[in-house]
Parts: sequence; structure tokens; C-alpha cells
Amino acid sequence: MSEPANHQPTETAQPTVEVPARVGVLGGGRMGAGIAHAFLISGAEEVVVVDVNEAGAEAARQRIEADLQASLERGKITGEHNDFAERLTVSTAYANFARCGLVVEAVPEDQGLKVAALTRVEQQLGDDAYLATNTSSLSVSDLAKNLQRPDRFCGLHFFNPVPASKLVEVVLAEQTSQQLAEEASQWVQQLGKTPVVVSDSPGFASSRLGVAIGLEAIRMVEDGVADPKAIDDAMVLGYKFPIGPLALTDLVGLDVRLGIAEYLHSELGGRFAPPQLMRDMVARGELGRKTGQGFFTYE
Repeated sequence: MSEPANHQPTETAQPTVEVPARVGVLGGGRMGAGIAHAFLISGAEEVVVVDVNEAGAEAARQRIEADLQASLERGKITGEHNDFAERLTVSTAYANFARCGLVVEAVPEDQGLKVAALTRVEQQLGDDAYLATNTSSLSVSDLAKNLQRPDRFCGLHFFNPVPASKLVEVVLAEQTSQQLAEEASQWVQQLGKTPVVVSDSPGFASSRLGVAIGLEAIRMVEDGVADPKAIDDAMVLGYKFPIGPLALTDLVGLDVRLGIAEYLHSELGGRFAPPQLMRDMVARGELGRKTGQGFFTYE
């Protein structure tokens, strides 16, 4: 999918557009909590997080407050914990999105689930509000086709862990308006992160390259080329990667990366075919950090 010719967002200019006063996040998992944290410390007057049930909402609150405390202890932000926490609303009620100028969807990487979530959120928003998806690989243009106001929709692909990552991919759907294309990059700068603007295509820039390297690293383990630590050390020490491709796969989750690889395989062909070792590990529940076992073992 090609980017419309009139999309010419400025990536390097100083931001002149403020982050919306009230920002919503749908989904309070690791990514959603990190996104909420980013908007809270950027100065948003209120951040509204909605999760599927009360247990999920409470877990989201705890994640966000833990991120805030960690940022304070490391000197990344200044102020009082309660001053940030008081601007956070966590619930299960979609109606709380009604007062938001921007809502970022951060539900699992499933097309049907995202379409249902986005259309439900849009029903709560005012005509002047914006909507974004945190998808790491799905077509933003295809998601936009299900919305009433597709011109007010784009991708904001944050990276895990959000508090430490400096990158956000701004993904322009075919329908994204010029105004949103420009404002989205400036929001990212207001968050203290760097926007990379990409056209809507399978895997965008980051997932497409990152998954390609990760899949080849898994094939090397499968073929007995070297053990996981040796492969990761080669990339960290030889190519200055901050984290090896197998440790990164553990961090993202093998199940998540398998889903992305299957999608890219369907769209781009055989070079993204998931290795059998990856499928076997997912079947055994060896998903990486979140289960304690992946290519490496974790506490």
C-alpha cells in the first residue's frame, strides 16, 4: 500500500501541537500500561485506561503506578507519585472515552478483535477526536475501512518496554488526513520520543526487519549453528544490537512473534515462514519472559 502523495508530515521540526488534554488507552496489558505512562508523564490532564474486566483494570493500575514509581526513583521524572496517579482513571467502561481527544487501542494482535474494539471505541468519541491503533503488523488501512471517520485514524506503534523505548512508528493509512499525519508526529515528540513515519505496508519498517532477523536466528538454533547465547552475543558485540534477537523474541513473546510471522508469511511469502522450532516452543508454552522459559530461562 502506498502513502498518499499529500502526506508530508514534518519529523524534525519542533512540536507546536500539544498532546490532547485527555487521552484514552484501550487495553491495560504491558503495552497499554506503558502507553498510558508515557502520556501521563508528558503532562496530559487525564489518561483513561479501559480494560475488559475488573481484574484486568486493577492489574493495569498496578502496572502504571509501578512504572511511575520506577521513573521517579530513577530521576526520569520529577514530582510526586500522587500527582500523576490522580490524573489516571482506570475502569471497564467504554463511556469514559467520551471526553478524550485521542484514544490508542492496545488490544492483542488479532484482526477481528481489533476491528470490534475500534468500532466500539469510535461510537463513544466526539467528531473531533482521533483514534489510533498500536498494531505492530496488521494493515492500518484495512482497520480504517471499518470506521465511520477513517480520516481521523492512524497507527501509533509503540515499542516494548514503552518507558525506555525512544521510538514510535507513525503509520499512515490510505485514509489518514494530512492534519492527523502532521499532528501525530508532534504528539510523539511531546512524549519525548522520536517519530518514524511509514506508509501502511505489512510489518511496517520495524516489525518487518525485526521479525526477519529473529526468524533467521531461530533457524540457526534449529540447524545447530550455535546456541542462543552465542547467536545473541554475535549481534550485540559484533553489530552493537542493544539486545540479541533471541532475547528480544523472549521479551516480545514467542506467541506474539509467531502471530506476526504468520501474518507476514501470508502477505509477503516464504521468507517469513515460521520455523518449526518456534511453533513447537509455543505449543509447549515456552513463550519467553512471561512464562519464565523461552530461548533463555527467567526467574
